[in-house]
Amino acid sequence: MMEQEFYDKIGQTNGWDFSSVRCIVEGTGWDFYREVVNKAKPSDILLDIGTGGGEKVLEIADSYSLIVGIDNSKEMINTARTNLTNSQVSNVRFFQLPAEHLRFPEGFFDLASSRHCSFDALELAKVLKKGGYFLTQQVSEGDKLNLKKAFGRGQNFGEKDGTLKEAYIQKLKTAGFSKVEAFEYDADEYYETPEDLIFLLTHTPIIPDFGEKPDDLAVLNGFIEENRQEQGIRTNSKRFLLIAKR
Repeated sequence: MMEQEFYDKIGQTNGWDFSSVRCIVEGTGWDFYREVVNKAKPSDILLDIGTGGGEKVLEIADSYSLIVGIDNSKEMINTARTNLTNSQVSNVRFFQLPAEHLRFPEGFFDLASSRHCSFDALELAKVLKKGGYFLTQQVSEGDKLNLKKAFGRGQNFGEKDGTLKEAYIQKLKTAGFSKVEAFEYDADEYYETPEDLIFLLTHTPIIPDFGEKPDDLAVLNGFIEENRQEQGIRTNSKRFLLIAKR
């Protein structure tokens, strides 16, 4: 299944709402959208790239004058607009738009954010005000490493850890961002039940085409037995955070 089709399917299903998944996380270094709020002033306008179902920005809407959430998936934006209609929020707008073509006036946004979504540094530099901030959290190559090893495949499996981080840092500097700070963490995740882990694998691209290969169920059962601990079924969550000043 092509990546766009995958994201459209998930957007139609739940819009990246994983609130029902029972998972204990130990060792995280930050909460991404709290970091975004920490940079905000009440008069600021925020651009959220890859906004998905919009759940996260709707939660922080009262910290901004206006939030614009964009996503390239039609189904994701449909879900986000439904969530907006069902909320009490009036200062958030959602648009279907690719990150590579930000059709907004130059210097329109005070801040921009992108959580687990690719971005175009040059486009960001155009639409951000001078002195504005861009924050992005991305999945490191070493994320869910024991799962990927068990299945012998996975998102960025086999790539050197830190490759994506260094590439993004270089692109931001080339685009004219004056300062780029980098942070990372490698946290432990414990999924309470096999069903919680299956939900994760079904609704994310961590293991491509999960469930479609004949031995996937047997591999998963073996993984669960090997990694079941008192807190739950263990894997890891490795992330990096970049904070760039325009």
